[in-house]
Parts: sequence; structure tokens; C-alpha cells
Amino acid sequence: MTTDKTKEDERSDPQTYRIIGAAIEVHRVLGNGFLEAVYQEALATEFADRKIPYIRECGLSIGYKDRTLQCQYRADFIAYENIIIEVKALDRITTHDDAQVLNYLKATGLERALLLNFGQTRLQYRRLIRSHSHH
Repeated sequence: MTTDKTKEDERSDPQTYRIIGAAIEVHRVLGNGFLEAVYQEALATEFADRKIPYIRECGLSIGYKDRTLQCQYRADFIAYENIIIEVKALDRITTHDDAQVLNYLKATGLERALLLNFGQTRLQYRRLIRSHSHH
């Protein structure tokens, strides 16, 4: 059953599940139909209430070959110092959104990301884990 897998994931990565729990609460209270900024503000409040450590609008360096690019990518949130959180308020999230977040993971060297979409009647979320490709 899928419930066992969810429990297993929750044990192996409790941090992302705490973040998802906070996002579900924000969606439950606000529903859909607001701009991303509203959800970001509410999420920051919920993180603080749940003692989830986070930084907002965090600038991350992007590596290119053996150099660091001048331009930075601004993550909506970084939680627990190593989880990228992207907040959306779209009709639906697409493979383009997934690819964008996976690129952020690859470029920053971080391992985990959450893509949260508040734009539907139920919270939509994707856990994205960077896979290590061996060169």
C-alpha cells in the first residue's frame, strides 16, 4: 500500500514532511486564489510557529563548470539550511516547473527541494531529490 511508503518516506526525510504539513495548513486556512506573495508570507508565519528554520528570498550561487556565476538564483525559501522551497500559485505545475527546480538543485549543489503549488483546490506538492550522476 502507498500509505506504508509515505510513512517510510516520512521517517527517512521528516524535514520535508514538516514543511509539507505547514504548507497544507496554509492552504487549509487561505484556500486558493491569492498571489504567491500571500502564500509566502503565510508560510513564513507557519514556519515560525512550527519552529522550522528558514531563510526567505535567499540568494544562492550558481556553479558553471569550475566557476561561480555572478548572477544568483533567489530561492523563495531555504529551510533547514539545505532544502529549496519554491512557492507557486498556478492552475497546475508542469514538467517545466519541475525541471527548473531540479536545475536549481544541480546548480547549487543542494540535494532536496519542494515545489508547492497553492493555486488549486488542494495543495499540490512535489518532492524533488537530486540524483547523483557519476562522471
